Amino acid sequence: MNAQDVIRQTAGTSMMVVNAYLSDLDDSELCSRPGPGCNPIAWQLGHLISSECRLLDSICPGSAATLPDGFDEQHSKDNANKDQPGDFCSKQEYLDLFTRVHAASMAALEQLSEADLDAPAPEHMREMFPTVGAMFVLIATHPMMHVGQWVPARRALGKPVVI
Repeated sequence: MNAQDVIRQTAGTSMMVVNAYLSDLDDSELCSRPGPGCNPIAWQLGHLISSECRLLDSICPGSAATLPDGFDEQHSKDNANKDQPGDFCSKQEYLDLFTRVHAASMAALEQLSEADLDAPAPEHMREMFPTVGAMFVLIATHPMMHVGQWVPARRALGKPVVI
């Protein structure tokens, strides 16, 4: 197993957990907040999608999927206080976008050599993620930083344990 295999496996695990936790939620339930002051699940999904595109373009310019007009603004920090179904996309739209964004990231990864993964990350990210490979690890694990927040929302909605 090489570095690309490990990153690909990690990203696949993250997406499996995302899909499991979203599997039985409807569009209105995506507006649930895990707790006071937490961002709604729908906003977090948009943040994950937008972030992955920005991160990928910072290390592989032009490789990220194109998002719908206004998507980044819809999921900006200024809109994290919104929590009505009309404020966000449908679950299917998020799933479709996330699939496309993830596929673009994995396609970009396939084009890189092991040596490419050792190249320095963008300057503003180097303190925490020093290399292109470390940036791909961030892309692969960022969803896991958020899905744990969805469990309290799932419990409050009376949803079963899925993992």
